[in-house]
Amino acid sequence: MTVTKKAVILRQIYTTMERKYTYDYPHPAVATDCVVFGFDGHEMKILLIERGIEPFKGTWALPGGFMRMEETAEQCAMRELQEETSLNLTYLKQFRTFTDVHRDPRERVISIAFYALAKKSDVKGGDDAAQAQWFALNEVPRLAFDHDYILRKAMEKIREDIHFEPIGFGLLGEEFTMSELQRLYEAILGVHFDRRNFHKKMLQTGIIEEIDEDSSVYYGKNNEMRSMSIDALFGGMASEKNHSYSTSSNDDSRTTRRWGTKFRFNKQRYNKFKEDNNFRLEF
Repeated sequence: MTVTKKAVILRQIYTTMERKYTYDYPHPAVATDCVVFGFDGHEMKILLIERGIEPFKGTWALPGGFMRMEETAEQCAMRELQEETSLNLTYLKQFRTFTDVHRDPRERVISIAFYALAKKSDVKGGDDAAQAQWFALNEVPRLAFDHDYILRKAMEKIREDIHFEPIGFGLLGEEFTMSELQRLYEAILGVHFDRRNFHKKMLQTGIIEEIDEDSSVYYGKNNEMRSMSIDALFGGMASEKNHSYSTSSNDDSRTTRRWGTKFRFNKQRYNKFKEDNNFRLEF
């Protein structure tokens, strides 16, 4: 083989190595959408943005946007959420991919959807979002694209997951009352529970534990015990002897014996149940 021929072959090899791969068929764009649930102590809220650009300018939508070449889907979702609402989250759960051919009038777009539960906080619109706002579930307006459908599927998924995961405990803070937990679960599931039955079932899960409080706590009268005179305290309580926090001999639930009992989520115990595939919450 001559030197000239060898040089030609090497040049062809180097050219092939440097060439970027291209394909004859078109590529769909990939986007992410975020369904963020908040809780204000009484009802569930959904975080929406008002679109500041076409298509659907002026229409409310889920936060989201197109994925960059150097991003994972989760990184894209977190970035878009922060840019459009100023909300920074450390965890999102991917729950479905939406691939309807005509879901976006601009081009062929596949959307990877995530849901998250976040403490309701101040948000503001940014990037291509004119504004950001929390909406009660029964006040959600007509949404852009197929976001009504995405929201409905997210609601179905969270109501399914709540039976297998400790969903929502982060919304209540480290300490919470059983009534607060019940209101959260009722808001998520859209149902009303019998108080005693709910309390009993939650305690039976083994993933929450009662917090030992100061021994001076008496029927939720901790503040009064520290500040009122004995006569004033017990004189006032005497008129309340038939109040709902009085004890019944046939009541087997500790939560009804002392008003305002605090509980906390036992993550270590839940992780053990999860390892053994032994956690399921049935109402």
